[in-house]
Amino acid sequence: MRAQLGTPFDAFDDGDKLKEECGVFGVIGVADAANFVALGLHALQHRGQEAGGIVSYDPVQGFNSARRFGYVRDNFTKADVMSTLPGELAIGHVRYSTAGSKGATAIRDVQPFFGEFSMGGAAIAHNGNLTNAAALRKELIERGSIFQSSSDSECIIHLMARSIQTNISERIKDALRRVEGAFSVVAMTRTKLIGVRDAHGVRPLVLGRVGDSGWALSSETCGLDIIGAEFVREIEPGEMVVIEGNKVLSTRPFTPAPSRFCIFEQVYFSRPDSILGGRSVYETRRQIGVELAKESPVDADLVCPVPDSGTPAAIGFSQESGIPYAMGIIRNQYMGRTFIEPTESIRNMGVRLKLNVNRALIKGKRVILVDDSVVRGTTSRKIKDMILEAGAAEVHFRIASPPTAWPCFYGVDTPERSKLLAATMTEDEMRDWIGVDSLKFISLDGLYRAAGVEAGRDPKAPKFCDACFSGEYPITPSDKIAEGFEMKAAE
Repeated sequence: MRAQLGTPFDAFDDGDKLKEECGVFGVIGVADAANFVALGLHALQHRGQEAGGIVSYDPVQGFNSARRFGYVRDNFTKADVMSTLPGELAIGHVRYSTAGSKGATAIRDVQPFFGEFSMGGAAIAHNGNLTNAAALRKELIERGSIFQSSSDSECIIHLMARSIQTNISERIKDALRRVEGAFSVVAMTRTKLIGVRDAHGVRPLVLGRVGDSGWALSSETCGLDIIGAEFVREIEPGEMVVIEGNKVLSTRPFTPAPSRFCIFEQVYFSRPDSILGGRSVYETRRQIGVELAKESPVDADLVCPVPDSGTPAAIGFSQESGIPYAMGIIRNQYMGRTFIEPTESIRNMGVRLKLNVNRALIKGKRVILVDDSVVRGTTSRKIKDMILEAGAAEVHFRIASPPTAWPCFYGVDTPERSKLLAATMTEDEMRDWIGVDSLKFISLDGLYRAAGVEAGRDPKAPKFCDACFSGEYPITPSDKIAEGFEMKAAE
C-alpha cells in the first residue's frame, strides 16, 4: 500500500474546551469514492481538526492511503493527492489525539490504520477510546506484536492478526470482543464496507444510501447531507453491518448491554444540523436554553451566546425568558489553525484572537452569557474580563451542561480530574473564581428533559452516558484504575 504523509500543526489552542474525539466516514459503490469521503470528512471537521487520512481500494492499484496534519480542505481537495486514491471503496478519519501522542512526530497515529492479512488487506477507522488498551498492548507486545503507533486503535489491527477466523469480518468481530470501552468503527476490505458500534452505543454512526448502488457510513447525518446521500438509519448499539455489492448484512456480535449514548454529543460535539436518535441536535440545544431559563432566571437586558456552540441554547433562553437575544461577542471567522508559532506576547492575547466584544451593544447592559460548558474556567474568566472592559453593568453566566467534574475515558480529550474546575469547587466558589455576578448550570434532570426524556434522569437506569457530570461510568476504565484513578464512591 502506498502512503503519503503531511506536516504539522496548530498554535492557538487554549486548552479550555473538550476536544470532539474523532470522526469516521466510508463509501462503497461509487466512482471516485475517496472524493466522497473527503467531502464527508469536511462535514465532520468539527470532530477532529488535528489530522485526517483516507484509504481507498482499486482492483488494479490495490490499497492506497494519504495522511495529513491539518484541515481536510487544505489537504484532500488537491488533485495531486486525490488522484492517488482511486476506486469505488474508501474510508476516512479526522482526528483529535485523545489517546496516543500529539504533535509533529505523531503522523504514525493518524488513521485509518491498515493491515495485510493472509486473506487480503483491511483498513479501520475508529472513533472512541478503548479503556483496556494498555493491558491489551502489553499482552500483544509480549506475544510478539510490533506496534507502529501510540494509538489505542492499533490494538484492533493486532487482535485481528491473531484471530484464527478465515475472513476479515469475523476477525473484526473477534478483535472487538476483546476490547473494552467506546467504539464506532468504519472498516474496509477489498470488497466490503463495514460499520460497528460498541454494545452501549456511546459514539454515533449512521447509514446512508448514495444513488442507486452506493452506501455510506458516517459519524453524523451532516456527513451524509454533504454528499447528497439519503439517511437510512442509525447503526444500533452492538450492531455490525457488512456492505458488499448492494446488500447490507446486519449481525449482533456482542453481549447486549444498556444503551448509553454520550449526552455531550447533544450538548456540544455534534453539529447542530445533525440528527441524533431521531432528534434534531439544534432543537435539543435550543431546549436546553429553555430549561435553563426556567431553572435559573435572572433580570438582565441581553442574552448573548459565547460563539458558536452556545448559540442555540442562548436562543432558547431568550425565547423562554423574553430577554432580547443579541450577538454581544463576535467570532473571528478567519482565525482557523496556523502553522506559524506565535510569540509569547501574541499567545497571551488568548481568547481575543478568536473573539471580540460588540462594545456598542454591551456598554451599560446587564448581560447573560450562555456557553456550552466550563472545563478549566480560564476561558470563562477571560470572556468575563472582555465583557466588563466593554462597559457591561453586570455579567451572568448560564451554562448549557451540568458541571463537568469527571474526566471522560470514552474518546474525549478531558483534563485530569484535578484540573476540572467543578471537581474542586462548588458552584458558588466557581462563580467567585470566575468573577461574575451569577453562575448557574443546567441540572442533569433539565438536560435529560431537553434531550427528550420528559421524566428527567432515572438514577437507576440513565438513558445516556453522563459520566463527565455524574461520575457514573457505564464501562469500567480498567487502564485508568490500574494507574490509580479513583472511581466515585458508591452512595
